[in-house]
Amino acid sequence: MTDTYTPPKVWTWDKENGGQWASLNRPIAGATHDADLPVGKHPFQLYSLATPNGQKVTILLEELLAAGHDAEYDAWLIKIGDGDQFGSGFVEINPNSKIPALVDRSGGEPVRVFESGAILMHLAEKFGAFLGSNRTELLSWLMWQMGSAPYLGGGFGHFYAYAPYKMEYPIDRFAMEVKRQLDVLDRHLAENRYMTGDDYTIADIAIFPWYGRTVHGESYNAGEFLDVKSYTNVIRWADEIAARPAVIRGRMVNKASGDPATQLRERHDASDFETKTQDKIG
Repeated sequence: MTDTYTPPKVWTWDKENGGQWASLNRPIAGATHDADLPVGKHPFQLYSLATPNGQKVTILLEELLAAGHDAEYDAWLIKIGDGDQFGSGFVEINPNSKIPALVDRSGGEPVRVFESGAILMHLAEKFGAFLGSNRTELLSWLMWQMGSAPYLGGGFGHFYAYAPYKMEYPIDRFAMEVKRQLDVLDRHLAENRYMTGDDYTIADIAIFPWYGRTVHGESYNAGEFLDVKSYTNVIRWADEIAARPAVIRGRMVNKASGDPATQLRERHDASDFETKTQDKIG
């Protein structure tokens, strides 16, 4: 590390200088290898990993099932550390090579859906569920989450936890922005039970895996650093959502680390939660 940096006239990629998870990124798109994706028996085929973005979709699918909708799905594990997202089959579904990606096979022709917010909207509109009574407010908060989370994950998380060395300026810059976002949520939730009022919607489902995880101290071991205990309204909201049975199940799907009892690496039937968690199959 040097005190000053002068950008070159033309930037070139140094894949050795990306810190932890550098292998997940490259400056070009497209497939790196041929790999077909598996297809199960259910109407919805999900290819994902239990990151915050991946959890959004599995939480909604479990909530839809709990509410009685015909939303059965197969959830296939995409191991991003192994480069599964760069396989030709995955790139056909999501040319951006990011999880989650969904194929809706419930109609005449398969429909691909990528970007977690788009998947939430597709499923919620398809079943007419978890949209609430104020569509404009819902869309505003959903778009807020999609635009804000990169500051929390790719910004703060990268420089605080994953960069090859600690740098004061970017950590301060992104910590300030994350705390501003938490304050936005805390002020809003002081006057609202959920993000759009009294209705639990896909706005809550989108925001919870990122910011609920943060105020519960699970993000980057940074709870004390960010003083998350001071955001009492966000904590109240996050506690309520975290206790929902469908949320508990959704957070387990495609999980490949942590407590083996909470890891359901693939999900193909509701009974899998009882019989196929990692502690049971080894």
